[in-house]
Amino acid sequence: MTVMTAAAIEDFLDEVFPQRAGTIEGVGHMRATMSLAIEDEHLRPGASVSGPTLMGLADVCLYVAILAQIGPEPMAVTSDLHCRFLRRPRGDRDVIANASIVKLGNRLAVGEVQLFSAGDERPVALVTATYVLPDGD
Repeated sequence: MTVMTAAAIEDFLDEVFPQRAGTIEGVGHMRATMSLAIEDEHLRPGASVSGPTLMGLADVCLYVAILAQIGPEPMAVTSDLHCRFLRRPRGDRDVIANASIVKLGNRLAVGEVQLFSAGDERPVALVTATYVLPDGD
């Protein structure tokens, strides 16, 4: 069951993390989807979307999935992130991120994010990440 809607998460992020990139497309039980409109600043030579752009979107998307489950928590932070680049992300298409939470515990959340060039069913990257959650005391 989600405790925050996509709109509520957007409002929360506007307040605590305004520099994030991407648009929340939806949240659900243990998942979130985001998109990023690709601009010149996201590209590397060869008109490919840069690795830091992909990793940043994946990180935010997993954070959104976690917020949807636990509520507004600014101090849930990334403790580990690993990215596997699978194929060239096209610079002429938006990037779509689909996050799913694999484990949501009292102190840790572990998830994975698949990233796609819009219109392509083959993922361009797979990210796994762990978030540390505050203990609530």
